[in-house]
Amino acid sequence: MKPLLITDCDEVLLHMVRHFGTWLGEEHAIDFNMAGGDFATSMTRADGTVLERDEMWGMLDGFFPDQMGRQTLVPHAREALAALAEQADIVVLTNLQDHCRAHRIEQLATHGIVHRVECNQGGKGPPVARLLAEYAPSVAVFVDDLAVHHESVADSAPGVFRLHMISEPDLAVHVPPAPAAHARIDDWVEAQAWIEARFAEGQPAKA
Repeated sequence: MKPLLITDCDEVLLHMVRHFGTWLGEEHAIDFNMAGGDFATSMTRADGTVLERDEMWGMLDGFFPDQMGRQTLVPHAREALAALAEQADIVVLTNLQDHCRAHRIEQLATHGIVHRVECNQGGKGPPVARLLAEYAPSVAVFVDDLAVHHESVADSAPGVFRLHMISEPDLAVHVPPAPAAHARIDDWVEAQAWIEARFAEGQPAKA
């Protein structure tokens, strides 16, 4: 049995929010404030009105997939995954609509990241549990930038090690460590070492 790494993409492998914010300003005259730490309150028009939640989702749908070419690689992410792939299976679990899957696969490939990609909507605990049943790994690690997904995985697959990572420095300083995560590391050099240590131990996380 091999270890399994299940990783998010946006703000873990690829920068997204900084490019999303630039696009909002250029195309929609909307200001995006990372200090809010929450998409629901981070987008304001020139008159100061905050976008409604439905409007926020509409903007995200406008960014994906048409503007995905703006996204840039997180430092050391490609090298870390390449090293980890020598001993583990890797799945990219991304919360995008299913029609974006081919675009995400192609996007990651342009950055030298070629692994299985699965799209998801909602909490990531259930799909992580399904991947565990499929791969039956010796040990599994989950990496994501959103606390809600660490809580979901803790509920559905408590034996998975959970690493909270926010690769965008201007966002990371405003977001506390996820309570349901085992560690918070925002750099892939340090994260790789932490993940390799979990793989070497070969034991599931304690609930």
